[in-house]
Amino acid sequence: MIIDSHQHFWKYEPVKHAWIDDAMTAIRKDFMPSDLKQVYKENGIDGCVAVEADQTPAETNFLLSLAAENDFIKGVVGWVDLRANDIEAKLEVYTGKEKLKGFRHVVQGEPDHNFLLRSNFLRGISLLEKYHYTYDILIFPHQLGATLEFVKKFPNQRFVIDHIAKPYIKDGFFDGWATLMQEIAKQEHVYCKLSGIITEADYKSWTAEQIQPYMGLVLDVFGTDRLLYGSDWPVCLVAGNYSKVKELTTNFISKLSTHEQNNIMGNNAIKFYNL
Repeated sequence: MIIDSHQHFWKYEPVKHAWIDDAMTAIRKDFMPSDLKQVYKENGIDGCVAVEADQTPAETNFLLSLAAENDFIKGVVGWVDLRANDIEAKLEVYTGKEKLKGFRHVVQGEPDHNFLLRSNFLRGISLLEKYHYTYDILIFPHQLGATLEFVKKFPNQRFVIDHIAKPYIKDGFFDGWATLMQEIAKQEHVYCKLSGIITEADYKSWTAEQIQPYMGLVLDVFGTDRLLYGSDWPVCLVAGNYSKVKELTTNFISKLSTHEQNNIMGNNAIKFYNL
């Protein structure tokens, strides 16, 4: 079974989706399950995990409603204010929502490089294991140092790094990112998504050869049991199309065993998110 571990839905609103800048005008429109269902049919995808694209409780409910109406949406990664004093009560609200698998915060957008280590945020994270929720780590490379300390604090919490931590592929920066990713990968409760990679390169001129060293590094350090295929649809459309994103991964892993390829393309997502 092929599972896309990372994609989004939205009804486009200029203020809510202000992060979609002028270089990304191709995705300034609605993207809903009917659109993705056709894309999946064309690309042989069996299901997906829908990830929040707006930090509001309404976003979580929006995604859960779509998941209830569409069987191919196997899981939802929503948003909740993990810094809230009443965070446990907020988590209790979702009891029984079987398709809600975990949460994410847009840490990459936080000006505080050590946001992940702040006491109120750590308190919220400490409750996720109790409720069997995962946590998606969305960061830039300059936040990897804090991330290493962060994941060490919760050895039993399931973490996954989105978009291989968004390395600066366009600029050719590699070593600093690679060193810290290698250290983080030593924490066996941390997984990594092969997703959102082409948009970290030049939208118009990226090549597989340019990207493969970054994919190679995470394959080496996380192995075939902790990597998850993800498309980052529809964001990926600013730098290509769904087929190109999928082929980038399938071509890269083509020399692995069938079992290892199946793990990356679906089995690991099923295991991590308990789909």
